[in-house]
Amino acid sequence: MSLSQKARASRAAALADALAALYPEAHCELDYRNPLELLVATILSAQCTDRRVNIVTTTLFERCKTARDYAEISQDDLERIVQSTGFFRSKAKNIRACCADLVSKHGGEVPRSMEALTALAGVGRKTANVVLGNAFGIEAGVVVDTHVQRLSLRLGLTRQKTPEKIETDLIRIVPRNQWTLFSHWMIWHGRRRCDARKPDCAKCELTAICPSAFQVAGCTGKQA
Repeated sequence: MSLSQKARASRAAALADALAALYPEAHCELDYRNPLELLVATILSAQCTDRRVNIVTTTLFERCKTARDYAEISQDDLERIVQSTGFFRSKAKNIRACCADLVSKHGGEVPRSMEALTALAGVGRKTANVVLGNAFGIEAGVVVDTHVQRLSLRLGLTRQKTPEKIETDLIRIVPRNQWTLFSHWMIWHGRRRCDARKPDCAKCELTAICPSAFQVAGCTGKQA
């Protein structure tokens, strides 16, 4: 049975308290020193681990310092540097086009609004949310990556299946000042406990709150 918005908000509050205690140091695990580096790293992170992206950007950030550097680097050179992140041709094309937009429309600076960011080539709402929340401290929305999508369903916060609709549900039940952190908490728990294929329900700290405890495929053990 579907929970009311009030009941889901209550569950989200309980989860926020529990996750904040579990992961007090939760943060974006992409390495970056400025908004431009975070924007590029986030584009590279699509269907790739943050660890792999951080390895690649160690070299990339030394080669390219400004938006103009990314816009002017050759497609072949950029593909060679980012190849190990997967889908490297489209990622290289998007980074070059995005940074060309930054140069021509924003003086090489990363804009601070959802509208301006999503107007850039290759930048969707998730990427914009990552940049706004982490680089600028602007709570524009909730980042819904694969971890947040999976956990939101398992934890009964939504019945929606698409990132856009899941985000709409989450922003209704999570306080705005927690939008960025809530994503980090969910991502950290997804990586460290609630795996896609083999969630560790037997050791999970959220079993008292989670309606899917010991029922998700791959879980073992009996609920106390």
